[in-house]
Amino acid sequence: MAGEFLADIIFEEMAYDIAKNNRKSEAEFSARIDYEMMPEVLALYSSFQHLWRTIKMAYEAKIFNDPIHGHIEMHPLLIRIIDTPQFQRLRFIKQLGGAYFVFPGASHNRFEHSIGVGYLAGQLVKGLQERQPELNIDKKDVLCVQIAGLCHDLGHGPFSHVFDHAFIPRARPEKTWKWPYKGRPREKGFLYEIVANKRNGIDVDKWDYFARDCYHLGIQNNFDSSRFLAFARVCETEGTKLICTRDKEAGDLYDMFHMRYTLHRRACQHRVTNIIEWMITEALLLADPHIKISGANGRLYKISTAIDDMVAYTKLTDNIFQQILNSSEPELEEARTILNNILCRKLYKFIDQIRLDEEREVKEVSIT
Repeated sequence: MAGEFLADIIFEEMAYDIAKNNRKSEAEFSARIDYEMMPEVLALYSSFQHLWRTIKMAYEAKIFNDPIHGHIEMHPLLIRIIDTPQFQRLRFIKQLGGAYFVFPGASHNRFEHSIGVGYLAGQLVKGLQERQPELNIDKKDVLCVQIAGLCHDLGHGPFSHVFDHAFIPRARPEKTWKWPYKGRPREKGFLYEIVANKRNGIDVDKWDYFARDCYHLGIQNNFDSSRFLAFARVCETEGTKLICTRDKEAGDLYDMFHMRYTLHRRACQHRVTNIIEWMITEALLLADPHIKISGANGRLYKISTAIDDMVAYTKLTDNIFQQILNSSEPELEEARTILNNILCRKLYKFIDQIRLDEEREVKEVSIT
């Protein structure tokens, strides 16, 4: 399977180069053909035309009209990834989870966000490639970074972080979510920090969701990522190559982190958003033993165990909300009631709070 995938990549690259760099070949070939030649030559020319049109249709870049970044051109290999069931699944996972029940405009999904991140990742790595040829960033590096941006959210479950931050830790507390990764050598380690920067949090994932979330929430976005894209450079600090920017951009970086704080305060950690997401988590936990999802070889999985099977997990989206809501099984009645209460605005009420000081250590406080 891995060999076939690599072969596909090589063929994609070859065909893409043909389509991009030799667009005049068909016209030039046509001009040289003497139509009084023998029928065999004309038949060969007809076959060539058919092959050429097929290559152009299958391997030319495609353009998306995005409300945030405008017209986005995508490499044909990225289109092949986008047109898979695993990626199309992201259409049915809302970007802001339960915030949609508080902010009606927050209906955007992980699909459009992932396309935006793939685009910004390509813009940043191409800028570094152009400005700093000594980094030896090649076409494969550019494509890998774009793929990383495009695929970075494939693992999200229903209602985004509700699933991995709230549901799974309670349904399967023993489950670990981290895997080792391999790829670029140490001298190109900075490429990993383009999509998800664990060192300082400055990455294209945030840039897209700042702009996209603000757009759909009706909140002013005060951070302009285009300036960072223009001024970004790779510098060596204490033996490590890092993506840096000019000191005069410190104010813009402050705006970036303040924008993150604003989004969390006003939307992601909104009081009612937290209540609704807690109720969704409770409903999923109650429904977990009773919902069966078919996976590979017909094996059935619960909501919490579907993460162990690619086929089953691909079927797990925000639609689980409607599945529970429209069910008639008696064992799902309690979960169904909770979800109905969300729609009817019968939400959990605040009862009390507890203040912790440094000398008191409390592992968990549960107030419902």
